[in-house]
Amino acid sequence: MATIYKPPAQLGSPSIPRFSVFLAGSIEMGSAPNWQADLESRLSSLDVDIYNPRRDNWDPTWQQSANNPKFREQVEWELDGIEKADLVVMYLAPSTIAPISLLELGFLSGLGFYALTNTVVCCPEGFHRKGNVDIVCDRYGIPQVSSLEGLELAIRTESARFQKRASAYAPT
Repeated sequence: MATIYKPPAQLGSPSIPRFSVFLAGSIEMGSAPNWQADLESRLSSLDVDIYNPRRDNWDPTWQQSANNPKFREQVEWELDGIEKADLVVMYLAPSTIAPISLLELGFLSGLGFYALTNTVVCCPEGFHRKGNVDIVCDRYGIPQVSSLEGLELAIRTESARFQKRASAYAPT
């Protein structure tokens, strides 16, 4: 069964190694379509940890300042999740501008970091910076899929690879 982690919950279990995926992408202070819930539902039977940054108790009145402890907690949770995840999937909804997601894509594609983290991007037609996203993904070899179904398949594929590697090292 999938385990869902949302801020401010601690990420994963240090004693049980499981495949983990971070759901990066459009949130827009809660106004973007809740594509994360859709993926969570699709993956509910999979043995995976899902790091979903869409906070249930987000307060849009929080000052977005490094000096605000709640805001800092959220941003640091997201950065920790991206760094800890075995796979980062990013969905850029056409109806959004997703500035933080674009910042994260820049971070993920930055020299050296991409080698440490698998990333898959879904940037459908209609996203206002699709051309930029396509060029960055092409340049840094970040795979793209065309739908949420494609992200689901990428997660299932990487999870199966993880399970296969883990079973090869399991004591007999």
